[in-house]
Amino acid sequence: MNRDKRRTEPPQTPADTDILMDMDQGALKKFSSMFSSLQEKLHRTKRSASDPGVYTDAAPPAGRSHSGQLFFEYLLVVSLRKKRNEEGYEPHITYQFPKREAMGRLQREEEEKCMKAAHLFCFPEGINWAPLTQYKSETFSFVLTEVDGSRRNGYCRRLLPAGHGARVPEAYCIISHVACFGLFSKIFDEVEKRRQISKAMIYPFMQSLREAPLPSPGNTVTITSFIPDAGTEIISLTRPAESWLEHVDFRTLFRCLSDEEVLMVFAATVMERQIIFISEELSTLSQVLHAVTALLYPFVWQHTFISIVPTVLIDVCAAPTPYLLGVQKSLLEQLTDHTHLMIVDLSPGAETKFINRIGDEESLLPAKLKEELLTQLSARKHDASTEELNRLVSEAFLSVFVRSVGHFSQHFRRSGNSRQFHKKSFLKAVDHKSHRDFVKLFIQTQMFDLFIQEEEAQLNPNVFFHRKVLEYHERKKKEKTKTGWVRGVVV
Repeated sequence: MNRDKRRTEPPQTPADTDILMDMDQGALKKFSSMFSSLQEKLHRTKRSASDPGVYTDAAPPAGRSHSGQLFFEYLLVVSLRKKRNEEGYEPHITYQFPKREAMGRLQREEEEKCMKAAHLFCFPEGINWAPLTQYKSETFSFVLTEVDGSRRNGYCRRLLPAGHGARVPEAYCIISHVACFGLFSKIFDEVEKRRQISKAMIYPFMQSLREAPLPSPGNTVTITSFIPDAGTEIISLTRPAESWLEHVDFRTLFRCLSDEEVLMVFAATVMERQIIFISEELSTLSQVLHAVTALLYPFVWQHTFISIVPTVLIDVCAAPTPYLLGVQKSLLEQLTDHTHLMIVDLSPGAETKFINRIGDEESLLPAKLKEELLTQLSARKHDASTEELNRLVSEAFLSVFVRSVGHFSQHFRRSGNSRQFHKKSFLKAVDHKSHRDFVKLFIQTQMFDLFIQEEEAQLNPNVFFHRKVLEYHERKKKEKTKTGWVRGVVV
């Protein structure tokens, strides 16, 4: 491959916080500001976070805890207050733990920008609220991406505050560098239990959590917490063993869509198209979007990703580049131009799950791979645990890449101190002719391009994927040997 013709800095995923900060200067009027490039470090950060065989300084492979890494940075309580002299409500932070007094002025200003973005994501609906007497609590997540490429995860649980009569919801929001939705859902269960007794009971628990060591994937940490009338409780918090799946629960995805529909969404995502997911529930949007990106492993979505689009950012749907967006159903009428979009309705009982699609999604994946994939998915059990379901689903979709492009490692050539990927020989070596059209399209994507760049540079070799490819080729050799032996006996 001619290195001179390649992009040295491919377009980066826009920072959610950047988009929100630019709103104040009317940046949404110019999409170029929304899609300005970040440093290449963003891609390195994403790759490291998603590869089970790769560890950054914050994720050492040995030991039972991640030394020096905290469970979370902040706990925020975000409330709604009436606008002065205007109709509607606006979110504002009524409590923050820990405080920021010790920070310098510049650091405090940057953190205030992050907090501003966080409380908008906690109430993405905007000003249209009315006091309620009943409200089912819901948990969802979002991602804040900094200009240096570092990522922070926002976890939010919304509920009605204590009191009588009609009132507006409030949100508890945890900001953390740790991506593990299940873990923080359990933490919110503990927060909500203590909040029902007294808001003052929350903060000793969060202080104990903040002082506890973050366990490595597959390990457990215990927190001791006192509750009046219940005594001392010991709370166990366990991280899933597969680090690239700890932010994912595929159950919601397969509850909303059939296996065939999931395959169509997967095919469109692999081709890096514009996809909008529609739902009334914020938790459904965040869980489904994270699940869809996890299906791409070992590749990483490189474009705009906003699991819950705030009302003030709805114009991002008109962007000309690929994206994965979660949009509340009440905003559907604002999506006027459906050209080149896949719009997926996740609502239960929807007449059609695809409000709009290009029409070729059923034919993008090779027929044989689709058949094998559907067979693997049909083996899942209804009573499977989250870990069991995640493992089965992830390995099923991983097999698509193992079988179609798993031979990539055989097509690097040494040139001095560098390695170069030979696309032409790679394409010729595709096992099945039926796979070739799919592979030709896939190798044009940014996710494949970045994967190959990192393999060329040997920065973050994906140990897990390489092992799966090796296992597949070993099985093929055995099957070939067995077939040859049987033919010899017959002759």
